[in-house]
Amino acid sequence: MTFTQQSPRGGDPVLSAVDALADLGPMLDGTVLRPHDEDFQESAAPWNRSVEQRPQAVVLASTAQDVVRTVRFAHTHGLRVSAQPSGHGATDSLEDAVLIRTGALDDVWIDARSRVARVGAGVTWGALMQALDGTGLVGLAGSSPGISVVGFCLGGGMSWFSRRFGTGASSLRAVELVDPLGMHRWVTEERDPDLMWALRGGGGDFGIVTAVEIDLFPAPQITGGRLAFPVEDAGDVLRAFGAVTSVAPDTLSLWASVTHFPPLPFLPEEIRGRSFCFVDAVHLGGPEELGALLAPIRAAGPMLRDTVRPLLPSELGAVCEEPEDPSAATHTAMAVTVVDDDLIDRVLGLAGAGVATPLFQVQLRHLGGALRRARRGCAGPIHGDYLAVALAMLPDPALRDPVAAALSTLRNTLGPWASGPSVLSMLSSGDPASSAFDDATIARLRAIKRSTDPAGLVRGNYPVGG
Repeated sequence: MTFTQQSPRGGDPVLSAVDALADLGPMLDGTVLRPHDEDFQESAAPWNRSVEQRPQAVVLASTAQDVVRTVRFAHTHGLRVSAQPSGHGATDSLEDAVLIRTGALDDVWIDARSRVARVGAGVTWGALMQALDGTGLVGLAGSSPGISVVGFCLGGGMSWFSRRFGTGASSLRAVELVDPLGMHRWVTEERDPDLMWALRGGGGDFGIVTAVEIDLFPAPQITGGRLAFPVEDAGDVLRAFGAVTSVAPDTLSLWASVTHFPPLPFLPEEIRGRSFCFVDAVHLGGPEELGALLAPIRAAGPMLRDTVRPLLPSELGAVCEEPEDPSAATHTAMAVTVVDDDLIDRVLGLAGAGVATPLFQVQLRHLGGALRRARRGCAGPIHGDYLAVALAMLPDPALRDPVAAALSTLRNTLGPWASGPSVLSMLSSGDPASSAFDDATIARLRAIKRSTDPAGLVRGNYPVGG
């Protein structure tokens, strides 16, 4: 798509917006990359390499002022803009947009006394949690240290601590953003309650965020780690998981998964081509408390590995041992009501021991607690007590169809347990934003989008308009 500006007197079109991008570079402290530039493809690529992004240009912003100048330029020339610090959560919605990389906006400021952190748009959870070591405080981080704080919170954000304190979105106190007119604004609930409500879980469709302030929470002790069992014992382990989570305090988060590692040469020999049942745990408390809570699960089968120990905030990202490098993958997620024997049998019938499946992992995450209670913003409440997540790797494009079929079969199989929307950050690339919200919430989000950005200049990963 090529936009042109008409001359004020109705004469010939003047310089097209695409061509005018050459003029943006000298205005910035950072760099503008266009499709013919050597580093463009790598800079435009998302973390999930199964998603193809084709922006008009990539702006590597060095400062918040670079973001302001880029948005004002886009507004003048009729271009869309979007922002990603590193490309997590990317979709194919950025066709013809100018993609602003905000990873260099990495300032961190912590007021431990007031339990507040202010972080730039490029700050990852790993960086923030490392800065919180020794403070007795945590942010509402998820499992991956490489995810940006801003992207996580804008998308709702399921944290290890959400059962106790709510979604990552609910921790947003204030948002510094560049609005569609290029105004650099400080948004709070007092100054703009509607926009703040939308930013708490509605995604990046309302402005280009340069920094946020978030609440921090007390965590004098954290204990956690992974328990590994033979996949043949998955039935007993998952039943023990269901029993423990049915009575667990909201200080404890447990995730259980059946995982099939492919026979790839770069994987460590001890997991290459093998399958396991994992239970991952994080507890706001000491080892003795967690040990008592985990006892029924530890007794469910022979343990192959046990990494449970006291943790610093900076060590949370190692619990699930997730990959740190970009890869090609897809997933699906759905909130479900309970983990009972029937659901466990159906999961194992699709992805258990000896079952030929293209799925890498099927995981059950315990929700409930604060996630079921009144929300602060548009994210939640989540009515299901569990989240079923299925993940598949896509190293070969030929796997797309069988993987899509397996994910669809899983969703249909677990349909009787489905309990409604979860949060935006759990959607997969092909899902519409509307599937993360009830009808009233998505209608309000769309109304706020129309009032704040009637021209549709800002484009999030999951546009609320469709």
